[in-house]
Amino acid sequence: MEKEKNSWFKISQYFTIVFAYIVLQSSALNATEYDIVIYGGTSAGVSAAIQASRMGKTVMLIEPTNRIGGLTTGGLGQTDIGNKQAVGGIAREFYQQVKQYYQNPENWKWQKMDEYRSGGQSVTETNEDAMWTFEPSAALKILQEMLRQEKNISLVYNQQLNRRSGVKKTKAKITSIVMENGAEYKGKMFIDATYEGDLMATAGISYTIGREANKQYGETLNGVQAADSGRTICNEKIRNAVNHNFATGVDPYIVKGKPSSGLLPFINPKFPQKNGSGDKKFQAFCFRMCLTNCTENRIAFEKPTDYKELDYELLIRNFEAGEKRIPWSNSAMPNRKTDTNNDRGFSIDFIGQNYNYIEASYNEREKIAEKHRNFQKGLMWTLAYHPRIPEKIRNEISLWGTCKDEFNAGNGWQQQLYIREGRRMISDYVITQRNCEGIEISKDAVGLAAYSMDSHHVQRYVSKQGYVRNEGNVQAHVKAPYSISYRAIIPKQNECENLLVPVCLSSTHIAFGSIRMEPVFMVLGQSAAIAASLAMDRNIPVQKLEYSVLGENLLKFNQRLVNRTKEKQVLK
Repeated sequence: MEKEKNSWFKISQYFTIVFAYIVLQSSALNATEYDIVIYGGTSAGVSAAIQASRMGKTVMLIEPTNRIGGLTTGGLGQTDIGNKQAVGGIAREFYQQVKQYYQNPENWKWQKMDEYRSGGQSVTETNEDAMWTFEPSAALKILQEMLRQEKNISLVYNQQLNRRSGVKKTKAKITSIVMENGAEYKGKMFIDATYEGDLMATAGISYTIGREANKQYGETLNGVQAADSGRTICNEKIRNAVNHNFATGVDPYIVKGKPSSGLLPFINPKFPQKNGSGDKKFQAFCFRMCLTNCTENRIAFEKPTDYKELDYELLIRNFEAGEKRIPWSNSAMPNRKTDTNNDRGFSIDFIGQNYNYIEASYNEREKIAEKHRNFQKGLMWTLAYHPRIPEKIRNEISLWGTCKDEFNAGNGWQQQLYIREGRRMISDYVITQRNCEGIEISKDAVGLAAYSMDSHHVQRYVSKQGYVRNEGNVQAHVKAPYSISYRAIIPKQNECENLLVPVCLSSTHIAFGSIRMEPVFMVLGQSAAIAASLAMDRNIPVQKLEYSVLGENLLKFNQRLVNRTKEKQVLK
């Protein structure tokens, strides 16, 4: 009798699976076709969706998580700008909406409007039409409202691309994309707005990861940066690998002075390769923390259940070696909150622990993100309460905590990891250091970038003197806004004719260090949607769209473009 029951159970299971398969296949066959399908609800994806809708296109916006906005709603409220005049179109609309939001007294709960002062590069000057600092929750409300005002946008959450076989192509055109849950979305045009470049990669587009060698594109700031090189760029001397480094004399071994005891955690046992040489390593990721010192809204830092003091021994030894300052950059946001970023030699950047993230499975990515989150939780608890931390530091850090009214997670920690760099497409045009310096200018600009060529550290190693050092940091000033080529956001035609990639665009590591800012991603997302709409209307590959037509429409929709002329500059 038991065997009979088991047999019937197995048979019913079989038919259930078959039925589910038939339903999914039927659903796929009857999938709605959209004019433009956007994968990734980052700020670039939202901007692209809004623009496509305004041009009368039907849009499917697919967000792999349960929250749109990416880093813009994920803690990065201290906008990385470079030059505010480079920001136009929908991006500027967003920052104008931020200002309008905070002009409403009802949106000031934890402090009065006139008590708040922005600072640094994101300071809002008197009579500006926009505001450049904001709470994550405010950014989310604004983007949600901007989407709600559009009639042609469908938005789905928690759907991840099938990265094994989820892109269906006919010759060089994508016809549909399939999610892990079996949902299929057909489209005439597609935009990859993810930080990772998952759609691009699954579609078979050429890409690279890590750092190119300087010699590959004739650069000076790419590759390994293990020492103060004193190179000159744009007539300004820069200092590489000096910022955000350890005090002199920090011992790397578990037992000080005893190499046989083994290295402390998170130190690469191999000495860096020659300066300027390439590798496949990534600059460090972190979570941009939104903290508060408002008692009523503060969640005190908690010690993680898997806390290991040894993980923070380098932090403690750095103080013992002479570090005096708090290892964070704590920028003031409205309502007594912050955007807290990495600073000093041992801070919230989880250096060297992200190398496998981009190519990892979704499950493995979440594990890596959770390790980053737990590392930061342990770091903040250590700084606030560990007796070996200087009392002055503890007294200040312990005043702070995560926010009860942010991220809806109950503990104030967000899910959006700061993926500073993912895959980078290799198209017919690669943006390099020469573009950032203004030596080379593209004739087909779809937006401007203006931030410094900036890379966070990539690895931690033992110097020849036997001390701990960080490697990879570059901070090189960009003198003026520069053009981003249309060819850098579209693949080679033989690889795909109806895909645009405004985030993981075609650039070198060091050039991407300047491009990779949220306002720029918004600008490029909008430009990608304009190009996709125009190419679709003409029934041509995106590569065949004439720039005279594209450029006219970019200006029509308030994008800001520039064509500077100098004797040394080369137009390409």
